[in-house]
Amino acid sequence: MPLSWSNIFRNRADIHKIYPDIWDLKIVRKRLPFMLRYINDGDKILDIGASSRDLENRIKKHRPQVVYKTMDIDREGVHDYYSLDEVEETFDVVLLFEVIEHLDLEEGVNMFRKIYSLLKEGGYLILSTPNTFNPGRFWRDATHRVAYCYDELGGLLLSQNFKINGMYRTFNDAFHRYLFRVYVMSPLHRYLGIDFAKSIMIVAEK
Repeated sequence: MPLSWSNIFRNRADIHKIYPDIWDLKIVRKRLPFMLRYINDGDKILDIGASSRDLENRIKKHRPQVVYKTMDIDREGVHDYYSLDEVEETFDVVLLFEVIEHLDLEEGVNMFRKIYSLLKEGGYLILSTPNTFNPGRFWRDATHRVAYCYDELGGLLLSQNFKINGMYRTFNDAFHRYLFRVYVMSPLHRYLGIDFAKSIMIVAEK
């Protein structure tokens, strides 16, 4: 199915009405407690790009009855799936952390379409991508292919029928440095147009 650019641009504008600037996205310091708001005990989770599967034990410490499955193209690791095309079951939550930027635009949109089909009605996609307002975060990895601004990524999700539950910036550091960045250095960062937050995180709902 070809991309509808006019639809994507309209949806991007809709995101921009809710979040006019990057600074309007609230900061999430610790990802796991935030994720657990959307994960119920007994949920089925698909972690795409799961790498070492380190999230499994961390999630099950709080939600011991979850069914955690992984998909990763790296066959050196042990995963349930090595391609999204293999996945036919449905899930309550799909996790997609720091993956979408490694695909070209069309591949990324096709991934969103597939994820939408894998989610149960009312299920959540929780994803993150490097923050384009923090240039070093994107360009430090030569395998990154598409830099997504927050409103553009939100618009792409809307174009694939997702509802945006919330958009956030993520920044985790030692508490004193976190306070310094957030409460002391923020005016300078705004003036320079360069953010200290490392990633953008979005919660999208089917």
